[in-house]
Order: sequence, then structure tokens, then C-alpha cells
Amino acid sequence: MSETMNAVEITAPGGPEVLQLTTRPVPVPRAGEVVIRLAFAGVNRPDALQRAGQYAPPPTASDLPGLEAAGEIVSVGSGVSEWSLGDQVCALLPGGGYAEFAATPAVHCLPVPEGLSLKEAACLPETFFTVWSNVFGRGGLQAGERFLVHGGSSGIGTTAIQLASQMGARVFATAGSDEKCKACSALGAERAINYREEDFVDILKSEGGANLILDMVGGNYLPRNVRCLADDGRLVQIAFLQGPKVELNFAQVMMRRLTITGSTLRPQSDLAKARIAEDLRSRVWPLLEAGKVAPVMDSEFPLAEAAAAHAKMESGGHIGKIVLKVG
Repeated sequence: MSETMNAVEITAPGGPEVLQLTTRPVPVPRAGEVVIRLAFAGVNRPDALQRAGQYAPPPTASDLPGLEAAGEIVSVGSGVSEWSLGDQVCALLPGGGYAEFAATPAVHCLPVPEGLSLKEAACLPETFFTVWSNVFGRGGLQAGERFLVHGGSSGIGTTAIQLASQMGARVFATAGSDEKCKACSALGAERAINYREEDFVDILKSEGGANLILDMVGGNYLPRNVRCLADDGRLVQIAFLQGPKVELNFAQVMMRRLTITGSTLRPQSDLAKARIAEDLRSRVWPLLEAGKVAPVMDSEFPLAEAAAAHAKMESGGHIGKIVLKVG
């Protein structure tokens, strides 16, 4: 195996053009880690935030972007017993996915679901870890509840619609075009709301209010989300595309016993992520292998064209996941 690899680095904070191909040393696994020869890597919003200088990687993580990938294990650190050389896995990464090789804790790897390609598997970890932990863990979604997800045609949104529908919830989703709304409906949304033409607050209130909302928009959506929650409803915030600051009347929270919470995945402990991986393997991987849930694929770019992949993602025109072909 070569001692160096191709990788895409962030040369300076800025737009997609700051992503440039470079050469780096192949990572060496520390205790409890594996090194994966990557076939594909997923492209996600946190990658763009890191590129823009708004989302610093943890101190021990690679400075290269990329939080999920799939490929073959080529090196195993001390103390790893659950994986062997040659195993094909998809993995949540602490960083470093925009490269030919990446290191990650062995407990953050999952088998490639039977029937899925490495390309599809590379799109699972970041979105499925995020949706499972926030919608079902933090949000406590139950069968029969009304669930609203914003950005329904995104990687997070398409995953949330499918999983919530499979778990028996009534799913509502917002999206920015009729085409995207059709995609949301096809995945299991009972009602897809074109936010450019309709008010999701009015629609959800007419249904009795949302029991749970998953939001990545923030900004002026925050008070609107609070208004359309049912009594005892929960709002889970996972990103702020329109900013984190807004004026909010908290009397509503108190009078109607609302819960506002949120999380980000990357700063959580290795143990917390390992527990999510265990839940996914037992609860969600069977759904993937049965064909009841599947990643929604948008487009593929070569590793060297990571800048174009970011431009596509930030244009907002995609439905589902964008991947980089590495191997």
C-alpha cells in the first residue's frame, strides 16, 4: 500500500473553489481504529460549513472534510476484534472522507447492507445517525404522531420521511418546489408542503398541530415552528440555514408544555456514536436490507471535482444525496 494518497483539502475559508486536490500521508490507525480504502464519500452540509470556516473539526480529527464513506478495511489498530482486513463497511468519520483512505473508530463502522452498493452505503452514516438519534432518540417519535420535517428533499429529509413513515408516524414535509414535494410524497409523506406557496403553520394547525418537528432552517422558522406544535409538542433543531438568532415568546413554551431541544452529531463522544451505530444495526439495517428504506441518490462527482459537488449542494437543486467517487 502506498504511503501517500490523493485528498481534497480546504486551502482557506471560502467558497467551493477553495477545495483543492493535494497529496497527504495515508493515515495509520490508532488503538480502536480502522483505516478504510474509500470507494465513495458522502457530501453533507457540515462539509460546506467547515469549508466556509464556520464548523471547526474536533481537535483530534483530520482537517480534511468528509464525515461519511464506504469502502474496504485495509488496516486495523490494536484492540479491534469486530472487523477484519477486506471487510466492506460504511462508516461515520470524524473527518477525512475527501481522500483515498480514512481512519475512524471501529465502533463507528457498519456492514454494507445486503443489496446495497458501496455508492449507496456511503450515503447512509451521516444522515441515518443524525435522523435516528434526533427523531427517535431525542425527539421520541411514536407511531400515530404527526411529524413535520423541513427540507424534506434533502439527505436528512428523505431519510427522516422514510424512517418516520416506517415507524407508523403521520409524516408532513416542506420543500421548495412541486418536483421536490412529489419526491417527498413518493417516500411516504402524507402531505408535502411547497413552502413558497403554502403556509406550513396553517396546514399543521388544521391537522391538530405537529407532535414533533425536525428543523434545520432556523431563523424565522423558529417562532413559526412553535406556533404549529401541538400541546406537549417537541421541536428538535439540528442546523440553522437561516441563522440561530430570533425573537421568541417563551410563554407559549410554558403554557403549552412544549420542548425545544437539538443536537449536533460530530462533537458527541465516540461512545455515544457507537450506541447509535448499535441501534441502527438492529433497528434500521433490516429495513434497508428488506428494501423498505433506501438512500435517495442525486448525483456523483469525481473526488477531484469536490468543488463542483459543493456548488451543486449549495444551489439547492438536488434531491437526496450527492457523492464523491474516490476509488
